[in-house]
Amino acid sequence: MKSGSDVAISARDGGPSSAIRDASSPARSGADSEAVRDLKARDNTTNWLHLLQIYAVIAITIALAIEANEWIDEMGYGWGWIVAVNTMAALVLGAAQHQFGGAIHEGTHFLLFKNRKLNEVASDWLAAFPIYTSTYQFRLHHLAHHQFVNDPERDPDIAQLKESGHWLDFPVPSIELLWGFLKRLSPVKLFLFTVFRAKYSAVGFDEHAYIDPAAQGSKWPLRVGILYAVAAPIATVELIRFVDARLGCAVLIASTIVAIAYLLLAPESAFTQTRLAPVISHRATMLSRVVYFAILYGTLTYLTVSGIAPAWKYFNLYWVIPLFTSFPLFMMLRQWVQHGNADRGRYTNTRVFLTGPLVRYAVFPWGMDYHLPHHLMASVPHYNLKRLHELLLADPTYREKGVVLHGFFASSEGPSALEALGPAHAPASRERAYVDNAALEYAELRDANGIAREAARSEQAS
Repeated sequence: MKSGSDVAISARDGGPSSAIRDASSPARSGADSEAVRDLKARDNTTNWLHLLQIYAVIAITIALAIEANEWIDEMGYGWGWIVAVNTMAALVLGAAQHQFGGAIHEGTHFLLFKNRKLNEVASDWLAAFPIYTSTYQFRLHHLAHHQFVNDPERDPDIAQLKESGHWLDFPVPSIELLWGFLKRLSPVKLFLFTVFRAKYSAVGFDEHAYIDPAAQGSKWPLRVGILYAVAAPIATVELIRFVDARLGCAVLIASTIVAIAYLLLAPESAFTQTRLAPVISHRATMLSRVVYFAILYGTLTYLTVSGIAPAWKYFNLYWVIPLFTSFPLFMMLRQWVQHGNADRGRYTNTRVFLTGPLVRYAVFPWGMDYHLPHHLMASVPHYNLKRLHELLLADPTYREKGVVLHGFFASSEGPSALEALGPAHAPASRERAYVDNAALEYAELRDANGIAREAARSEQAS
């Protein structure tokens, strides 16, 4: 069967808009088949188990690490053992944070749960807020990546990697790839990766296809939320450590009240609008994020001040450090192999990765190993992507042009993920650029025509 469909996108300004349809895509065929419609089915139950597994890994890892550190201390072993235990914990927890990224990714495509409000709230509270972002802000980033995949001017993934200094000039020979990877292992480089990632998927950025020139609003609501999330805990912890615990608690309470009051009282015009309509209002989402962090920081402060446990120490050691080290490392590796050394063709902008369970968990969470089928049909949930790939193999074009890689580092079955980044696997000829308007299938648009104009410019610039 052939993939691709001429999908109509729902728009606030008048329902399905023909302006946003991909007129250049192949005629409807297998993409509308009963088998594919079944694979696109979502529900409100399946992903609860996937989310529960992430939280189980986090809880067990932190508990084991704390117990191991206490045992090492009691036995009088050297600090090297503690470093080894905490490094391993950071790798596992960074992978778990990347798993949260996978959950947000599903939420971004409205696939985490069928109910739109449940999808948004669960994605925010159970995955996005814990890693300091929101589903809506990531959606602005990620749907543009889908629609304009590998477009150097409009794909936010490429822009973010270039701005943070993490994009490579593909194709890259093996030695240069290894050297480039080692240089980016420095704490400074990983910190910068996280900072620039936050700019694109948490704080918001101005230059993207979905910006609404007529409703720019203000960045202050976002800034207040981010300032509270970052500055309030630093001030609280430092005051508790060096001044007075009661003053630290008072500052946390006061900053919470100020942030909530501002977000409640700010005029609606202060909240920046885009061409993508939010499922939940921007005000409600930002208030929810402040409430989430108020609960988290209040709990950590209570446990620390009351002497029950050094909760802030554990939070920084087992959550903040992985957030700026192993988490960006796994993201960088995934982004390199998914789109590095690829072109903008419909079947050649990414690949399929057949790897072992550990690499799949850490680098390709939530079906990201079947990335080519995902980019062809972004409305198929992660747990059905393997079956979609098997179904698409009946399409001669998919079989001919689609790239399937075996293993991450090396494999006897064919090129591995890293080997595909080298000169031997560079695209022999550049495919015609494909603009994936179907990625907006479940999105509600405020300005479908404006997005259609960006799509036309992207095609013309190829």
